[in-house]
Amino acid sequence: MDSEHILARLDAVEARFDELTRLLADPEVVQDYEKVAAYAKERADLEETVSVYHRYKQVEAEYAAAEEMLTDADEDIRAMAEEELPRLEAEQAALEQQLRQLLIPKDPRDERNVIVEIRAGAGGDEAGLFAADLLRMYTRYAERQSGWKTELISENRTGIGGYKEVVFTVQGKGAYSRLKYESGVHRVQRVPVTESSGRIHTSTVTVAVLPEVDDVEINIDPKDLEIDTYGSSGPGGQHMQKNETAIRITHKPTGLVVTCESERSQTQNKLRAMGVLRARLYEMEQAKQDAEIDEARRSQVGTGERSEKVRTYNYPQNRVTDHRVGLNSYNLPAVMDGDLDDFIDALTLDEQTRRLAAMEA
Repeated sequence: MDSEHILARLDAVEARFDELTRLLADPEVVQDYEKVAAYAKERADLEETVSVYHRYKQVEAEYAAAEEMLTDADEDIRAMAEEELPRLEAEQAALEQQLRQLLIPKDPRDERNVIVEIRAGAGGDEAGLFAADLLRMYTRYAERQSGWKTELISENRTGIGGYKEVVFTVQGKGAYSRLKYESGVHRVQRVPVTESSGRIHTSTVTVAVLPEVDDVEINIDPKDLEIDTYGSSGPGGQHMQKNETAIRITHKPTGLVVTCESERSQTQNKLRAMGVLRARLYEMEQAKQDAEIDEARRSQVGTGERSEKVRTYNYPQNRVTDHRVGLNSYNLPAVMDGDLDDFIDALTLDEQTRRLAAMEA
């Protein structure tokens, strides 16, 4: 491996793994269940990296031995070495790449459920209709994943079947790791159903993907909240209209307003609304603490103007383009039906590549 910096990090990881192994066998440590749990988790997180590093060093030693065999007087031994070296070189390169990937710091939020907020931007009714299309796209994507499910939190419909705003959760292992790249302005180019002259319009929808946050991670003072109830306009018919089950929570210090009317129970709606509020406040706090996150959020979500976009859905050309990685798909119906993995995989690889470059700089 060329980089001394990478090797130094791997040696440090290996040393820490060995130290944790010793600590977990220490009779004094064993008495402290909290320490045992913390050390065991940290050791488990390092185990794959250490295992791959051990194999890398083994292959490195085998390669050195094979090179030495090339100078042997025995022709058969030299032939054996010449045959073995390409295999070892290929395995060494693969292990090196794997180790570089394993050293990239993991986002601790990657395994969390997410809250997705879709809002119509520029384009009037057509933007609202495309917001509904994106809701269906993400719902279909979630249905393709094992163990994932979606639940509506709140919606603000337009009169022709679209949405001014819709908020929903996606629950499932790794939801944030896959959907976080969807944050930003999504641009659609097509002839709207409301257009009589057949002209192609350009409209935008903004998407924000927020990781769910536990109660202990963000402290909300009840005195800072103004909570209102009102009759829901969502599913449930007359029962929902007669009872004030819907919840509106205003966080007075920030002015954030969250609504939820998806449940029959006022208590359940309040719990869901508080979950959204915590996620939004957590995102705001992270942005304050980390200028890089703040810049990333501004560049991802933007203002909804037509010139700002992360992805374009061009219906006349049957094309979807992700502008961040320059990837095109010419199967727009499949993408709108939730076939997003090619885009998400490319964006994941792009992020890993950039983070690895920064790590080695």
